[in-house]
Amino acid sequence: MFKRALLVLCCVASAHAAPSNNAADDIERYLADRGVLAQMAQLRDSVGGKASELVVNAMGFLGVPYRRGGTEADTGFDCSGFVRSMFEQSVGLVLPRRARDQAAVTEKIDKNDLEPGDLVFFNTMRQTFSHVGIYVGDNKFIHSPKPGQQVRVEDMRQAYWERRFTGARRVSGSEKTDASKN
Repeated sequence: MFKRALLVLCCVASAHAAPSNNAADDIERYLADRGVLAQMAQLRDSVGGKASELVVNAMGFLGVPYRRGGTEADTGFDCSGFVRSMFEQSVGLVLPRRARDQAAVTEKIDKNDLEPGDLVFFNTMRQTFSHVGIYVGDNKFIHSPKPGQQVRVEDMRQAYWERRFTGARRVSGSEKTDASKN
């Protein structure tokens, strides 16, 4: 049932699957080939509640193109627009629009304490909190990277991301009031 629900999410969020007689099988094969189904099974077993829902929802947007200033799957996401949209849809919290503002309203945590659903920040434009993603577990995060690319999962241990990591933050329930003003 979990796998079929994920497939439905992917079908809705991703319109670029090749047409075939059995689109669900094609999507399942695509996700399996990329290790997404294994990641989702691992997350389902290890994460509970809202964080699991957040990560599962975010995974449903794999392949959505990057768009500067983008906040919707129909037109594309930038990094902070993706994070904001996922939290609003999955958890009901409205985070600020910009990555640095998202960092400011969330609780600082140690990198070793990261849990699925936490935010990870990177310096990609010579600014401490210029890029944000959602931690999914196993040193991986999902994000909308840059123009010409799509929402994807990456490993924080890659040299590029390791050098640019600037902090981890946890979203608590209190941001709804503060962040909705931004």
